Amino acid sequence: MDVATLLEQTADRLRGVTDTPDLDAQVLLAHLMGKARTWLAAHPETPLSDLQLASVEEAVSKLMDGAPLPYILGHWEFFGLDFKITPDVLIPRPETELLVEQATLWLQSRPTTAHSALRAADVGTGSGCIAVSLAKQIGDLRVLATDLSLPALKVARHNAIHHGVASRVDFVQCDLLPPHPYPLPTESHFDVICANLPYIPSTTLERLPVYGREPTLALNGGGDGLDPIRQLLKIAPEWLAPNGLILLEIEAGQGVAAVSLAYDAFDHATINLRRDLAGKERLVAIRL
Repeated sequence: MDVATLLEQTADRLRGVTDTPDLDAQVLLAHLMGKARTWLAAHPETPLSDLQLASVEEAVSKLMDGAPLPYILGHWEFFGLDFKITPDVLIPRPETELLVEQATLWLQSRPTTAHSALRAADVGTGSGCIAVSLAKQIGDLRVLATDLSLPALKVARHNAIHHGVASRVDFVQCDLLPPHPYPLPTESHFDVICANLPYIPSTTLERLPVYGREPTLALNGGGDGLDPIRQLLKIAPEWLAPNGLILLEIEAGQGVAAVSLAYDAFDHATINLRRDLAGKERLVAIRL
């Protein structure tokens, strides 16, 4: 069987199983062959070995059983970088890139001196996609990356090493932020605190296709989906530097409630609700 035939058959099998069957078939085959998708398009007549056909069959069977494609591939792209992904971490979403973009712009606008490095916190780091992306964008940035899950932190550390920023990212296993003050090179205050915390209401999560396929710890936001954000806002003021910024990713439709919580935590802050490219409420920005 050649590349073109296998791509067509695989896409047909995935219709109704994934949202983008043609693309998923291309990505899967390119990964298993160790080639770029453009190579597949340029070599449609290339025959596949029995081993390659067996590998594709195994991967397609997993997809049809509900396994997410990034977990099968073992990696996924975020903010132009390739990240190792395992079932211990949430799959990076394109909408989270808005948070990285906003944090990067803010950090680039901050005045720095030789004695005052920029500092950021990534609360609930998961794969480390936010922390690593920020460290890659801002050359003198020091990042504290926290997570309750030790397996997730191991994945995040791997990604930091892979992208050459491990010396500027400190990984700490804790719930939200460590006991304050914490003796790390990041000192005690952060120019920006980023958090893509679990924000799906418990009862809603149980009805979603993602339930049981990605780590519940990274998805379950409690009764109204805002419990982790509520807890973070209680302790965030003591961690934020003067004129600092907090960026919180939220679920579409949580904007009013999340902004209300932010006003309760900060009396004299500028609080904005920002939308993603699809026009959905996606980010609460709290600026002192």
